[in-house]
Amino acid sequence: MTALNGHNHSSPSATRGRLLRTLVVGAGVAGRALARDLAAAPEFGLEPVGFLDDDPEKLGTEDMPVLGTLTDLTDIAREYLIDVVVLAIPRLEPAAFRQVAASAAAAGASVRYLPSFVAAIERSIVGSDMRWLDVGSLIGRDEIHVVSPEAGAIIEDRCVLVTGAGGSIGSELCRQVFGFGPRRLIMLDHDESNLHRLQLELWGEGLLDDEDCVVADIRDRGRIDQIFAETKPDVVFHAAAHKHLPLLERHPCEAVKSNVRGTEHVLWAAIQHGAERFILISTDKAADPSSVLGASKRLAEIIVQQEAGSRTKVASVRFGNVLGSRGSLLTVLTEQIRNGRPVTVTHPEMTRFFMTIEEAAGLVVEAARLAEDGETFILDMGEPVRILDVVQAFAKLMNVSDPEIRYTGMRNGEKLAETLFSEHEQPMHTEHPRIYQTECDAQVQGFRRMLRGLYDAAGANDAVAVRALLREILPEYSPVAAGVPAMAAPYADDY
Repeated sequence: MTALNGHNHSSPSATRGRLLRTLVVGAGVAGRALARDLAAAPEFGLEPVGFLDDDPEKLGTEDMPVLGTLTDLTDIAREYLIDVVVLAIPRLEPAAFRQVAASAAAAGASVRYLPSFVAAIERSIVGSDMRWLDVGSLIGRDEIHVVSPEAGAIIEDRCVLVTGAGGSIGSELCRQVFGFGPRRLIMLDHDESNLHRLQLELWGEGLLDDEDCVVADIRDRGRIDQIFAETKPDVVFHAAAHKHLPLLERHPCEAVKSNVRGTEHVLWAAIQHGAERFILISTDKAADPSSVLGASKRLAEIIVQQEAGSRTKVASVRFGNVLGSRGSLLTVLTEQIRNGRPVTVTHPEMTRFFMTIEEAAGLVVEAARLAEDGETFILDMGEPVRILDVVQAFAKLMNVSDPEIRYTGMRNGEKLAETLFSEHEQPMHTEHPRIYQTECDAQVQGFRRMLRGLYDAAGANDAVAVRALLREILPEYSPVAAGVPAMAAPYADDY
């Protein structure tokens, strides 16, 4: 699917190597060093355009002035079409930290943090920690930053609950929601370490003594109902899920327990307790699924579709691979390249749809605004990209011109190329140029009966029965066994 022209803050610098316009918060020693290094190293993908600082004696540099104070951040970011805000003030007070993060998010800019001051001065180039932001060369198009006052209106002064809040998509949703000024932001996760990290990023402190940080498991229906009864969220983003395809091929019962039944628990609680909107985070693997992951997510989409017409506006949002998420392609590549290990690639012709976390989360919020009646929204992710091309481009950014490649062969459930729509789905335009939707067709004969059987089989940890029931419920589910062998050529110049 070809990318459509959306709201693109990157356009002023797109002709200069897709550099992202960058505002540096802090015009002190660390901030000036960062700006100097970024300006001298365009391969980092950032174009510093000015500073913010509350100290009137700090004037910036001849090429980069101080444009205002921290309280001016939102207005200046919008005026100067800022894509990225980098915090370069060591030991910024938590209250100021929160305000900067919220102001940047409100302007549609992503936020990056300079390492601690001591760590920074130990590096020869401070900007090296910003290198991965140059994603245009990886995904073959400019990164799109989505900002919509209309989308913000469904968040402002509302109580918003995000499940899987400590995960990659969940945490970015929290960051963007936070910028729209919700009355409360309930961050729910079963992993307290994830919540600690997220609270540290958002508040500048991680004391975990806030009632809006909630430890809970979506598999526990009673606990989920209790939380919704106490918090009465207006908007729910359901991002909690098991997402690693190979693991779920081996453990299909866990996919059903979390991705299917867990979704039902959160959805029913949202409806029962009067939420205005419920949005499920889905995946392109749900389109004509070939894996347990895809099948479980397609079932979750159907469960959401069957609640069309309820007092809660429900919808699912389907998209492909996200660059920068924990455990994603870039994090794996970074570890392999830094440690001098061969880079693992499944198959030289495998393609995937890619977008950044910021893009995905922003479009999810936009889709939430469009939700009315059980739609499945599909994000426009541009053209599919060969994973091998992403590997080569990323290695170049890491100053590795000839990475060693080890082909592993396709695993159970993997497709050589993903699709965003199944064969029986027809894409339809929405009022947003980068969001499509499919028709709601969730009438499956005997669905509830088969679903109960699936839950029983998963509860009994009967993997054979779970796989059989998935095929019975979803005729479009066509499991793929590993059938493409690993390639013989071990090096990148041999393909």
